[in-house]
Formats: sequence, C-alpha cells, structure tokens
Amino acid sequence: MDELAPSRRRLLAGALAGGIGAAAAGCLGTGSDGDAGDGDAGNGAELRLSLSRVDGALRDRYVHDRDDPPEEWDEAALDAVLAGESYTTQGRKPFFASPDDPAYVLRDGTYSQVGSVVVDEVDETYPVLRLYEVDGEGSGGDDGGDSAGDGDSAVDAGEDGDLPQADQRAVHIAHFAARARGNVGGYPVGLVQRGGYAYRNETARAESVLLDDGPDRVTYRDTTYRVEIERERFHEAVYRPTAEAVAKSPERMEAILRATLVGPRTEPDDLSEEARRIVEQADTEEYSETHPYSDAYVELLRALDARPFIDGNVRKDAGVRETEEEMIRYGEEYYERYLRILDGADN
Repeated sequence: MDELAPSRRRLLAGALAGGIGAAAAGCLGTGSDGDAGDGDAGNGAELRLSLSRVDGALRDRYVHDRDDPPEEWDEAALDAVLAGESYTTQGRKPFFASPDDPAYVLRDGTYSQVGSVVVDEVDETYPVLRLYEVDGEGSGGDDGGDSAGDGDSAVDAGEDGDLPQADQRAVHIAHFAARARGNVGGYPVGLVQRGGYAYRNETARAESVLLDDGPDRVTYRDTTYRVEIERERFHEAVYRPTAEAVAKSPERMEAILRATLVGPRTEPDDLSEEARRIVEQADTEEYSETHPYSDAYVELLRALDARPFIDGNVRKDAGVRETEEEMIRYGEEYYERYLRILDGADN
C-alpha cells in the first residue's frame, strides 16, 4: 500500500495543536525585553495541561504478535528476516519503523525489534495521475485554466462509479492536490506525490483503465476534472529488513519500552493533595492556569520535568514549543502528557 504509517506517539498532537495564536506581549516569552516572572507579564496567556491515559502495558500497544502484524507491514519481509533469509523492499520501509518510532514483534517467546537499512538505490518510471478542475479557477495544467469539456461526458470516479478500485483510489488521492492547487492549505504529503497520484503498484497499473486510453474527464465529489497522465522517473531506496532479539520475558520488554518511550515518572505520594487534584482534573478534562502559576501547579510541572514552562519568558529564553507532548508514568499508570501555551484569544 502507498500510505506512510503515522507515528503512533503523535496521533493526538495535531488536534491539540490546532488554532494556536500568537501569545500576548510579555508573558511566556512574547515580550521583546520583558523580565521573566513580571507581575503583569501574563496578559491573559495560560498554560494548559492535558493527560491521556494509556491503557494496559506498553507492550500491549507497541509489540505485535507474529501472527497478527499491522496491515501496512510487509509480511514477506517479516518472514524472511525472522528466518534469517535475504530480502529487500523497494521504495518503502518494510515495517515503517524509525529510531523515534520503533517496531517490535513477538514470536515463540522472543521479542525482537524490527527495522530496515538502505542498501541500494534504483530508478523506476511510473505513470502519475494529475487532475485539473474543468471551468474552475486555476484549473487546467500547472499554469492555466481549461474551459473545454463538461461533466456530461465525464466518468463517475466515486465508489458507485464504473472505474476499477485502483483508479478510484488514484482519483481520490489526486483530487487532494487538485483541490489544494491555488488555495490556502495543503494535502496529505504521504499520499500525494508529484502533485498527483503515482501508480507504483504493478497490480494497480494492470487494473487501471485511466492508464489505458481511458476517459479524459472524471467527476468526483460533484466536481469535474480533466485527467492528465505523465510517465515520470523516480529514485527509490532499496531497504533490507532487520530484526534483533531484545528480550525473552514480558518484564524485560516492558523495561525496554519504558526506557525508549517514557520520560518523567512521579508517584502520587510525592505530590501534595492539591497537585494530585490537578492531575485528576487533567486526566478527565483539562487543567490550565494563567502565569504566575499557583504553588501546586509549579510543584506538578517540576515533578513532570516541565521546568522550562515555569519561567515567565519560556518562548524567549527556553525555546519551548507552543504545544509539547511526552509520555510519562504517574504511579503505575502511563499517560500521554500534553502542554499547550494559549493566549486570551484561544480560550
């Protein structure tokens, strides 16, 4: 499949990061010369804490059983690497793993970390589908409009249309680029390539009718598009899958995952009653305060190793991002911790 797997540790960050405006002058580093902790530096800016509980053990979330790997994994690569056989994939990582987002598999009581290394590069030529809105502003090629044609002769490219699934998928992805062309915003980079859809899969190319002197107009979501197909050269990495045994027991695997993924740890008994109350509220909804923070909030931020946020000029002095996420351990539970800087307009 063509999709790039998203990082499992960042599934919620986008939703929390949306709509962040510029912070008010002075507070949290927004002032040009303000001193940290000035009494009137707040100007309505606040620091919001949100906790999302991670159910169960980390290995339940990050370790896959050999007989139940993720759909996007290359199972042939998994078979080969676990058997010690030679195998390569082209243009895509076999397990979509990276140092920041490791992947693990359990087979016959042994936990292994799987990944890949680049061993070569190849050149391939693939057809690329691009769509241009007919009679639409900014449509028709990269540089101009196209007033020719109408929806009467166009083929329905939706799920209820006559195109094969390979072309339906191609149109669905290419329309993202067509829709974004000339407008503010973007499109899913992991899916859209070269401003359209690249038919990399051999089966999809064989199934396609758009590639075989098919219709030159399609309709999708009430919009008529002109079809343009060009064959283009791609430079692709060749990956060799890797697997390294790292643990023989669930406890050791859990320790590896904690060391890899979990940051600050604190115990409820180490916190004051008011700080524990803040944790409970952040777990059920959200908790926020305007700078200068209460003693209990400062206590908790220190316990969560979020000390840079305590400084009144963190944006200026500490390079703190407006939204920060990290996995923590509170008592025996794991949480995704999100800290977000807001100004008065975001409330």
